[in-house]
Amino acid sequence: MEFYEVIQTAGTGRYYKEDPIPDDVLKRVLNAARWAPQGGNRQPNRYVVVKDPAKKQALRDLYFPLWRDYLAAAGVGAIAIRGNEVPKLLKDADHFADNLHKVPVIVVVCAHMEDIHPTDLELDRDPIVYGASVYPAVQNLLLAARNEGLGGTLTTLLCHEEPKVKELLNIPDDYATAAHVALGYLAVPFPKKLTRMPLNEVVFAEEFGKPMYND
Repeated sequence: MEFYEVIQTAGTGRYYKEDPIPDDVLKRVLNAARWAPQGGNRQPNRYVVVKDPAKKQALRDLYFPLWRDYLAAAGVGAIAIRGNEVPKLLKDADHFADNLHKVPVIVVVCAHMEDIHPTDLELDRDPIVYGASVYPAVQNLLLAARNEGLGGTLTTLLCHEEPKVKELLNIPDDYATAAHVALGYLAVPFPKKLTRMPLNEVVFAEEFGKPMYND
């Protein structure tokens, strides 16, 4: 696929087939993740690939109540969902949550905390730099999946149940769970192009709020 087409059509998957992912395809997708940028080349990320039906069911059973709590609060405050198709989005996400165990592969992204050094801990806000060495790898994973014809879904809800997830998957104490990525062949077509805000609303020249482009 052409690179910009990959970026513009790598939407969040909600409906998956149960068809297995060929090993060579999955290996290429996972290999793409490790080439992402990371601070000091410390390479803090590890990936637990979950295919076992019982473990996927256990992850689904942890995920679904968290999703329902999120759904009940959707549209309020920091978790407000924006757009013109909110009812459909929530319906699709509810289907995904209820059927998470049927997705062929769930990749649990783990980060070694001693190898992550955020630079914003002393600021008067919640730190966000922790993810700088983690989420580029997740994006590589998702874009590589799209290039291979796979759908992907990034979720962080299961991080709320980190102790149970770590026990289930034997993840060491000095690792944190940073994301869970569902992978599989989609049961619906990929979007022709994702919907995003116009460039002139998000890119500024020299100072915040001064559009760099007119279109």
